[in-house]
Amino acid sequence: MPDNADWKLKEFVEKLSLWEKTEPASAALGGVCLAVTRWIMNRCADPYAGARREGENLWFASIPGTLHGGQVVCCSYWIYETRRTVRCNQISTLNWPV
Repeated sequence: MPDNADWKLKEFVEKLSLWEKTEPASAALGGVCLAVTRWIMNRCADPYAGARREGENLWFASIPGTLHGGQVVCCSYWIYETRRTVRCNQISTLNWPV
């Protein structure tokens, strides 16, 4: 894994806004929304933390602290090591377990 230098985040703000619009019941829960925002910011330090590889550079994670009503917020994203960039694919609320 690369060193701890900050990574550039791409499209997380847009995907977070889309999640808030399409999943208002989850996004309205203050603790859940805060946990998602904190998790996104932590991708700058270590985009691999708590995630599993789904493809060549596609990663998936269920976001800690977001389990509610039998559902959990998840994110899929691409990691581009040579550019030190993490690009969000989707944030969504899925049924637990995932």
